[in-house]
Amino acid sequence: MLIDYAKIEVRGGDGGNGCVSFRREKFVPRGGPNGGDGGHGGSVVFQAARGLSSLLDFRYRKHYKAQKGRNGIGANKRGRDGEDIVLLVPPGTIIKDFETGDVLADLEEDGARIVVAKGGRGGRGNARFATAVEQAPRHCEGGRPGAELMIELELKLLADVGLVGLPSAGKSTLLSRVSAARPKIGDFPFTTLSPVLGIVGHGSVDSFVMADLPGLIEGAHAGKGLGHRFLRHIERTRVLVILLDSSSETLEEDYRTLLGELESYGEGLSEKPRIVALNKIDLFPDEAAPTGSFGGEDVHQVSAMSGKGLDGLTHALVKILAELED
Repeated sequence: MLIDYAKIEVRGGDGGNGCVSFRREKFVPRGGPNGGDGGHGGSVVFQAARGLSSLLDFRYRKHYKAQKGRNGIGANKRGRDGEDIVLLVPPGTIIKDFETGDVLADLEEDGARIVVAKGGRGGRGNARFATAVEQAPRHCEGGRPGAELMIELELKLLADVGLVGLPSAGKSTLLSRVSAARPKIGDFPFTTLSPVLGIVGHGSVDSFVMADLPGLIEGAHAGKGLGHRFLRHIERTRVLVILLDSSSETLEEDYRTLLGELESYGEGLSEKPRIVALNKIDLFPDEAAPTGSFGGEDVHQVSAMSGKGLDGLTHALVKILAELED
């Protein structure tokens, strides 16, 4: 199951304390100060890692703290720094400060990283406080605490093509037909409860990633039916396929509903290149298959069940993606 949201607490490691120490040498009864500094605390780092596709690991563990710095010791020896803790997330993860809502990072690419909770600075040993006036200081500095904050993680899928449609339009069946993905398929609304990705091959070279998104309903842009959660996954797709059930008695109205939700959500969704696909044409004789202008969109008649028209749809998507690359 795709987990695309998490809220966790992170804290950098505390810095180690400085040391109070004096040289103890033969024939030198009052050696000078030689207390070392404490080590710095480790930091909490987020890093995008290819191969991850969910925030599932953060569902069960909510608190992360980096290692504390070691205390300083005598002979001017500095304590060891604490180790950083590196938290791996899927590319496409947005990291926010929960308290302020500020976006700290948008880790789109593999390997991208950010320090979100810096470790505390190590305290200074008494050797640091020696002066001409005070040659034998008996005080040191404590380590500083590490930064602590609540973090929100939001995953926005990175896909080339997004399937958009009302519940039971046949999106899952279509994805399973054109890729190796095996989303849950059922003859009832809201079978798909979380986005599913599949790699669609075309010819010997061309391939692209397609996302099957849960069905949208009127009011999805305002969060109805968890639509707000699902619509954000479309933000990073490059092309949309508006999939319509050709057996619907309100075909044109269904199209306007979906387009209206994209426009109401904003974020440029309604301006993305798109194709309209009329699914389930296998239910009609060839001469009776429904047609429509749908605002001048490129319209394809397909059957996800039989496979009819899917090669043409795939070819059209590859062509649009290639044009976007130019």
